[in-house]
Parts: sequence; C-alpha cells; structure tokens
Amino acid sequence: MIQGHGGNIYRLAEELRCDPAEIRDMSSNVNPLGPPPGLREYLRENVHLIQALPEADACSAVQSFCRKHGLSPRNVLAGNGSTQFIYFLPLALRTKQALIVGPTYADYEDACAMHGALCDFITADRENEFRPDLQKISRQSAGADTVFICNPNNPTGSLIPGEELLALCRRHPDTRFIIDESYLPFVPEGEEHSLLHSGLSNVLVLHSMSKIFRVPGLRIGFLIGPEKLIAKMRHYSLPWSLSNPALHTVIWLMNHGEITDAFIGRSREYLSVERKRFCTFMSHASHMRLFPGCTSFILAELKGGHNSGQICAALAAEKILIRNCANFRGLSDRFIRISLKTEESNRMLLEKLSAFA
Repeated sequence: MIQGHGGNIYRLAEELRCDPAEIRDMSSNVNPLGPPPGLREYLRENVHLIQALPEADACSAVQSFCRKHGLSPRNVLAGNGSTQFIYFLPLALRTKQALIVGPTYADYEDACAMHGALCDFITADRENEFRPDLQKISRQSAGADTVFICNPNNPTGSLIPGEELLALCRRHPDTRFIIDESYLPFVPEGEEHSLLHSGLSNVLVLHSMSKIFRVPGLRIGFLIGPEKLIAKMRHYSLPWSLSNPALHTVIWLMNHGEITDAFIGRSREYLSVERKRFCTFMSHASHMRLFPGCTSFILAELKGGHNSGQICAALAAEKILIRNCANFRGLSDRFIRISLKTEESNRMLLEKLSAFA
C-alpha cells in the first residue's frame, strides 16, 4: 500500500507542536465548502446511532442512492469508501492483465499487485497537457481484461468526455472497464459525462461521496454496474461496510436533494472562480506551469531550481500541506498538486509559491 496519498495533518501537527486545526491541508481533494449545510447538525443530534449495529447490507443507503439517481438496487453496492471496491475488484473479476490509464491514483496498481494481476500502463504526457490518448488506450485495451480509468483524473484533472468514453467501452465488449467518477461531481455539467446509466455489460462505475460532500472520515462509496456483475461482486462485499453514521448520512443527503443539488452547484461555481483566479495569478510565473483541469485541484510542474520535496517541506514548516507528486507513476519530483480551499488560503499559497521563483 502506498504511503502518502496526501499530507498527514496529525503527524505534521505533532512535529510542529501545534493543533491539527492550525494546519492548512491543501493536499486533500475535499470540497472546501463542505459538508453541506445541516449535515453536521444532523450527525450531532443522532450520535446515538453509534450504539447499534448498522444494516449488514446497507440496504436503506442503497435504496436512497438509487431513488436519487434513478437506478435499481440490483445494480448498486455500498461500501466503505470507493477504495474498498478498488481492492477487491481484481480478485472478484479474476483480473489477469490490467491496463491503467495514468498518471493516476496508485491504488489501482496496488490492488492488482495484491491479487497477482499484471499491469500495463498508458501515461498521458505533459506536452499534450496530460489529455489521454483514446486511440492508444483503445489499442492497448484489446490486450487487457480489465481497464482502470479515473475520470476526471487524479492528479491531472483531465476529463474524457462521456460520449468518447462510452464509445471506447463499446468497442471492447470483452474487456471490463472500471470508471472511477470520484471527482466528477466537481465538474460543471458533470452528469453529462457520467457512465452511471451506460447500460453496458462491461462497465463498472465507482462513485464517492467523500470528496464532494467533504465526509472522507465516514468512508462512503458505491459500485454501480450491470446486474450480473454486481451479483458477482456481492460475494466479495463485507457485511457492515457502512457504519450507522455513514449509512444515515447517505439517507440524509439523498433525501435532501434540494439542499445537496444547490450545494453542488455553489461548489462548482466557487471552484471555477478560484481556479481561474489561481491560474491567472500564476500565468506569468516562469518557475511553474499549471495544468488547471476541471476539478477541485490543480497539477503544477516546477520549472525553477526547487523540487517538489523542497517546496513541500518549506510549506509544511509554515503549516501548509500540498501534495508531493513524486510517487505518481509517470510524474516526478518536478510536480506538485494543489487542492483549492478558502479564498484566504488560496491567496496565501499563491504568495508562498511566488517566493520560490
């Protein structure tokens, strides 16, 4: 298992002998506006939920999710975050040869290695602004039984339009495509690019509530796919995968559609403004090139004399965490990832980054 998905605020707080709340965590890709209004209050009022076992199959959460998204419970599994599914999918699918489209989330590769599956990689390049080459992906998909695609991608923020991704999956009916849509809720009109309703027998979609609703500590994820494949996945799904607070959070979020839809809309607008502001400020910086993408984070390539480790260490000493991308396959110690937060935090980071010129 890779160590270092993002910064560890507790370890840094211990090193600096400060309160974890003093750390500006701009390494974690969660919504700066979250959680949605009313959710914290609901959880405080229902803390008694921890005294009872949750439903073993999270049936109520699944049904709520399906009502909101127009799906059948036969096509959906709930889990302890989307990462739980990532780690059992190669086993459940009997994956022998996987293709991973990167640079991307390391857990796809780690999950395959855990179950003895071989991996090939297609790495988008900086010259093409890390846009995936769909023709190349299609050619290599023909030799794989399982393909992992994060859309939009982490850490590049690149998005494959939904119609193009659907066409790719249709061209290879004997290959299973695992489409991770964890960051799609951040994308304006993101629903148009989702494969939740693809209807294809070879597509499984990962959906996360952790990022957009800023509840990563609750570990809430869903796996959506054709009935036959989901039935197969149930044999590998653990009982009580959702705790009671997580299960009831799903129900609350899905039953308060007006609140959550408005919240997602505000989040998209806010991030669009902050992303534009951030990129405009850095547009003339000779020591850094930004790849803005369309999500809550920005990938940056370092052009000056500092590497990612040096910049991350210097910022950490000032209680600011960003993501060192040196351990992403296909990147190097010339890349960092910045998760947009409050306007104040974003402005502060811009000033700090400018000092490295």
